[in-house]
Amino acid sequence: MDGGADGARLAASLGHALDRLTFVDLPTDAVTARVIDAVAAWAGDKGWRVYRRAPSVLPLPPPLSRRQSVLDVACARPDGPPVVIEVDHTDRRRTWDKLAAEADAGRIAIWVRWGTGRFGVPPAPIHLVTCEVSRRAGPAGAGRLHSRAPGGELPAPAHSERGADSTPVLLPLPSLDDEAP
Repeated sequence: MDGGADGARLAASLGHALDRLTFVDLPTDAVTARVIDAVAAWAGDKGWRVYRRAPSVLPLPPPLSRRQSVLDVACARPDGPPVVIEVDHTDRRRTWDKLAAEADAGRIAIWVRWGTGRFGVPPAPIHLVTCEVSRRAGPAGAGRLHSRAPGGELPAPAHSERGADSTPVLLPLPSLDDEAP
């Protein structure tokens, strides 16, 4: 199997694994950490060696060019080339450059992009896996909060307390024909 077909198969498998990911009202950094944990669990379930924050082949830009960039997850497989995965909530050109350099070095490059949609498509041979979430404004000063439920469904909102002056309505309501003139 060539790297393109293998990469597409692995990206689809990872996408299915991420479909089961759920959370409610997490800040941005916590969502990224949760997605990275799910990616590492997916790779671990395949029996691969999993490395977090593994060195990339791409150096950092100046003035840090003596240091290497890092990958969110790198995986060593006994039956194929290594797999490298970056997780982002924004479209970052630097991520594309890093994954392209990894692919040029013979690794299968997967970009997991999470957010509310409108995901930019990276150039081949980078494989894209998307993870849609909803977002809402958090409490003042807390930033945005993100949620994800299977099938895109969100948990029901909290209901307000029933006030003392409210009167329950019996259902079904009587029809107009039942009312006296």
